[in-house]
Amino acid sequence: MTARDTVDTLLARCGTTYAAEAGIRLRNTPQPLYQLLVLSDLLSARIRASVAVSAARALFAHGMRSPRRMAAATWQQRVDALGEGGYRRYDERTATQLGEGAQLLLADYGGDLRRLREEADGDLDALRAGLRRTPGIGPAGADIFVREVQAVWPEVAPFVDGKALQGAERLGLPASPAKLVELVEPADGHGVAALAAALVRAALDRHVVDDVSAQA
Repeated sequence: MTARDTVDTLLARCGTTYAAEAGIRLRNTPQPLYQLLVLSDLLSARIRASVAVSAARALFAHGMRSPRRMAAATWQQRVDALGEGGYRRYDERTATQLGEGAQLLLADYGGDLRRLREEADGDLDALRAGLRRTPGIGPAGADIFVREVQAVWPEVAPFVDGKALQGAERLGLPASPAKLVELVEPADGHGVAALAAALVRAALDRHVVDDVSAQA
């Protein structure tokens, strides 16, 4: 069994990005980029990824798909949507952070994260620092955003974060971003984003590792 066999099996089993799982049609336009920021906030908490995805879907289903709509929603509406998605442990704090983050994004970038991209000008550290100004987005949340957005922002690719590298180690794959990229096709932002998401699932769920090892 080669490393490429393992990667192919992993991608076939769970090569869906978290953005796609949350129903986000990721493009370089303001609304899906904002939705990815919300999802990154939710995923970065100490809560199951499936619950974070469900909560994001609930927020979007209730119309909170843009910073303007998020800011216009009441705190209670945000709490209720998060609760509907099962995100109850952090719902009140997160509802506050989502409202404050939306207002900050509107004030600083007119609600358009592409302006942050332009401001960072290809500097990954500057981009992550800009993301971390958002309430609720720490280092983990910023890495989640970059990991997923590389599918449409090629200048940040290839990006494989620490959690994805943990998954690689569990699967016996190289714990080196450069070597991992050689195992995926296409070796662009889309391919690496899918691989990174799959590796994160392997890091979070031992069953993924066992299933892939049995099939590869």
